[in-house]
Amino acid sequence: MGSQAGVHLSAETTEHLKEEIGTLGDQNVAVLEEKLPDQIQSLKKEAVRLTSYHVPQGVGDIVMIQSDHTGAVDILSAELETADLLGEQRKAQPPPLAAPTMWTTEKMKEFKAKVGKEKNGRMVVKRGEVVTVRVPTHPDGKCICWEFATDDYDIGFGVYFDWTTVTSTAITVQVSESSDEEDEDEDEEIEGLSPVGDVERGSKSYLRNRYGEVMPVYRRNSHREVQAGSHEYPGEGIYLLKFDNSYSLLRNKTLFFHVYYTS
Repeated sequence: MGSQAGVHLSAETTEHLKEEIGTLGDQNVAVLEEKLPDQIQSLKKEAVRLTSYHVPQGVGDIVMIQSDHTGAVDILSAELETADLLGEQRKAQPPPLAAPTMWTTEKMKEFKAKVGKEKNGRMVVKRGEVVTVRVPTHPDGKCICWEFATDDYDIGFGVYFDWTTVTSTAITVQVSESSDEEDEDEDEEIEGLSPVGDVERGSKSYLRNRYGEVMPVYRRNSHREVQAGSHEYPGEGIYLLKFDNSYSLLRNKTLFFHVYYTS
């Protein structure tokens, strides 16, 4: 009788466990009930954890998770929303930009005489300053062109592209005491790092998500030859033409500058 009662109790307990766990067979439940009562609750918690576990993966990726308690392997499909988030992150990276076309001319006097008569064709970049000329893409243009020269001394120059919506075709000039100060101003709009480095060797570019590098800032012999170049529009946005005199502690630089677009 004692043996039968024991079997009867075991069967009732087994049915109770089957209703609570729902995924274990009759034989496994009976064994776990007799030998591993403490582990049953752990198995239930593990099953809940695996059910609610999400891993950010790409579309079509498979995640395989092995239980520490049972050794069973659960296969989870990647969540669509996490794949979408990764897609947005990839989209945030700007496409690579083509290299510009560069050339120089020796007609310094003619160029300075012509540009010097234009409005805003001449400016002084003070010692320690960086001047950024912001040139939006024009709806009638396909290519940006620039020419510049300096009196007596060289100057750093580089070109970057801001992938942003153009609301005005007006060309604007921004002056900062250093490239770091200018970067702090732009950091208010979007997080990330901007071009930094030595203008002797060219700036090392850690660009923000929406910025692309056309060419890094290098010191140019603009006091000996007219520096000129062009770049085909990669799309809608704003060109950032940087004239960098931050390395100079003593000398201001007189800059003659001309920018235009072609169709």
